[in-house]
Amino acid sequence: MLTTLAVVGSRSVGRWLDSLRSLEANPQITGWAIHAPMKNLDDVIEEIESRLDEKDEVRELTIKSSRTIARLSGSAIQGMHRGQDVDSQLQETREEILKLRSLLKDHPDLYHTGIVENAMQEACEAFLVQAILDAEGLPSPRDIGVTDTAYLLGLGDVVGELRRFSLEHLRRGDIKLASAFLEKMERILDALMRFDYPTALVALKRKQDVARSLIEKTRGEVAVAARSQELADKLDAVRGKL
Repeated sequence: MLTTLAVVGSRSVGRWLDSLRSLEANPQITGWAIHAPMKNLDDVIEEIESRLDEKDEVRELTIKSSRTIARLSGSAIQGMHRGQDVDSQLQETREEILKLRSLLKDHPDLYHTGIVENAMQEACEAFLVQAILDAEGLPSPRDIGVTDTAYLLGLGDVVGELRRFSLEHLRRGDIKLASAFLEKMERILDALMRFDYPTALVALKRKQDVARSLIEKTRGEVAVAARSQELADKLDAVRGKL
C-alpha cells in the first residue's frame, strides 16, 4: 500500500513539474511579462479612429444631402400645385439621390437611418405626383433609387397631395376632375392595403389609416359638390322655362 501511495505521489509531483515548465514557457500566463509593452495597441486604436473619423465625415455629408433632397422635393410639389414646370427641380433631386447613394455605398448602415429614409420618402412623393399629373406610368423604386419602404411610405403621402388637387378643382367647380383625383386616391389605398406586414418591417399602418380618412372626407366633399351642382342645373333649367 505504501508502494502504491508513493507511486501516486510521484505522479502528482510529475504533473506539478509539467505545469511549472508550461508556465515558464508561457510567462504571460503568470503575469511575469506584465511589464512588456503592448506594441500594437496604438496601431489598433489609430485604425479604429480613422474609420470612425471617415464615418463621421460621411454622416455629416449625408445629413446635408438628405436635407437638400427633402427641400428640392418639397419645392417641386409646391410648384406642381401652382402649375409650374418642375422638371429641372426633379432632375436636380435625381442627381442628388445618385450622389447620396454613391456616398453611402460603403456605409449601408447610414443609408437606412431615419433622415435618409425620410428624404427618400419625400423624393418618391414628388416623382409619383409628377407621373400622375403627366398621366405616365409610375416610376419604380429602382427607377428612383430608393428602398421599397421609402417608396411605399412616399406613395401613402401622395394621397394627401391628390386630395389637395381634388379640392382645388372643386373650388373651381370642376367636379369631374375632382372625382378623377378621388379615384386615383382610392386606387392607391387599394394598393397600400395589400401590405399587411409587421411595423418592424414596414411602418405602413398609419399611412393606410390617414389615407383612408382623407379619402372618406374627399368622397363626402365631392358628393356634396355634385349634388349642389345637380340642384343648380335643375334650377337653371326651371328658370329657362319661365
